[in-house]
Amino acid sequence: MIPKSADGRRLTRRGLLAAGPRAGLGLGFGAIALESLLGDGQPALAARAGARAKSVIWVFLSGGYSHVETFDPKPALNAHAGKTYDKTPFDNPVNSPLHRKRFRSVPAEEINVRDVYPIIYPMQVGFAPRGRSGIEISDWWPQLAGVVDELCFVRNMWTTDNDHAAENQIHTGRHRLDEPQPSLGAWASYGLGALNEDLPRYVVLGGPTRSDTRQSIDSLYLGPQHAGVPLALDPVDPLPFGRRQAAQSARQQRDEFDLVGRLGAIAAAEHPHDAELRARIRGYELAYRMQAAVPEAVGFADETEVTRRLYGLDVEATKLAGERLLTARRLVERGVRFVQVFPSPYGVWDSHQKLKENHTRLCATIDLPISGLIRDLKARGLFDETLVVFCTEFGRTPGLEQRSGGVDGRDHHPNGFTIWLAGAGVKRGHVHGATDELGYNALGDGHYVTDLHATVLHLLGLDGRKLEVPGRRRLEIDHGEPIADILA
Repeated sequence: MIPKSADGRRLTRRGLLAAGPRAGLGLGFGAIALESLLGDGQPALAARAGARAKSVIWVFLSGGYSHVETFDPKPALNAHAGKTYDKTPFDNPVNSPLHRKRFRSVPAEEINVRDVYPIIYPMQVGFAPRGRSGIEISDWWPQLAGVVDELCFVRNMWTTDNDHAAENQIHTGRHRLDEPQPSLGAWASYGLGALNEDLPRYVVLGGPTRSDTRQSIDSLYLGPQHAGVPLALDPVDPLPFGRRQAAQSARQQRDEFDLVGRLGAIAAAEHPHDAELRARIRGYELAYRMQAAVPEAVGFADETEVTRRLYGLDVEATKLAGERLLTARRLVERGVRFVQVFPSPYGVWDSHQKLKENHTRLCATIDLPISGLIRDLKARGLFDETLVVFCTEFGRTPGLEQRSGGVDGRDHHPNGFTIWLAGAGVKRGHVHGATDELGYNALGDGHYVTDLHATVLHLLGLDGRKLEVPGRRRLEIDHGEPIADILA
């Protein structure tokens, strides 16, 4: 049977290639992943000489962990617990020009009480200096405390969305009221060439967390070939439609690809200047090879028991995060440029109530796996060429959340929060920036989320200001500036 297009017409050789799976070819390959391998006919920008990172592992904890009970402890919260801000010896942070400058609530300000709760809520966990560097982090991170001298903390991050659309914002740099922009991973894919042509440049593990957070991995006007490719941790079927059809033998599939290749050669000769066509021809052969490369990359058959325990695969509480982080290591080891890891489901860190109970449990799910990743990268000689970013969408209020009679939680807090980085090109055992005494405002200029983006791109050898697309003018805030103080 001769394939036909959607309008019933017979497809030409060129049209057949362009239609791909939509034409009825049983190539057995996920459309999203296939698009990720199809070049756009534009050469990737050359990374500048001296690029420090080959790959990025971006770890995102959805929901907003409390900065003051993780990586930015504030003893003043205990000393002044139960007081209102205006009863402390400190300036009222709500009246700070920093708060006004960065506040961008969607509801009218006069009815919005979020992130301005005035009654100070004490820290729910102890803290202590850790490692030779003496960096203070909370007691919920006993394993991470053992590698704190490898980490670089940024304690003066801020964003502008006080709701969970901030999950998209930290990945794209845009507030939900603004025009969407491609995600950071998509820009990295767009700007860099592949290190392994058998795998996507940009892989996503555990995400996107929901349909409305698709922007966090999307490529938009950069083209679908630069979007994140979600993979499942199943070596038998890691990618929807990524296996050969059951009724088709390996030989039959190989013959099918060979036929596509021959048709492609003819079409390329007829249309030598069609970059999209050339990219699609190249993509089919890559798709064939990827059927073997992806299952091997997400399988653990060759991992030792020692490595499995290092990531907590032998404990139910840490198994999921451990599997995703171990897979991330295997992917960067095989040349994937950007791996975006969601170690936990959508919004689970969102502790409006029962913060102590929630954070105690959740920190225990990620503490061992993330410290295991750091140790494993170092042991394999990958630490100096891999950048690890550990982040969330915002912090949590220094004040007690009082909505619905709340007595033991904190609300969303975009005004100041903490992330950390480790590995390629960043200082070790270092703290940059600060929030005020109560953990409310990021002091000084602080760092909007696109400063983090600019830092990642810089370490990959890219200048975000040169990653422009004809006809698409980006705003100054889209670019940000690398955080110079944290660069090694």
